[in-house]
Amino acid sequence: AAMQAHPLVAEVQAGGCMVLRNVCCGTGAAGFARNQRAADAGAIEAAVAAMRAHPQVARVQQQGCAALVNVCSGMDGAGLARKQ
Repeated sequence: AAMQAHPLVAEVQAGGCMVLRNVCCGTGAAGFARNQRAADAGAIEAAVAAMRAHPQVARVQQQGCAALVNVCSGMDGAGLARKQ
């Protein structure tokens, strides 16, 4: 919600991406389930929007990439779909 409410505030976007990265950290069934719930809730779109809105802000780019790596992890069918 904060990322949507403050799209032009780079620190909010970086912090939101960091939270997504941390929430989606981990492997195994529980970790992949968290990743899927995050993806279903719009985490991928939120991270990409943050990165597009702040292309020159290194922290947003770093945290956004880390969030995407974690959200899209997994080699099961759902994990492969998240990578699309």
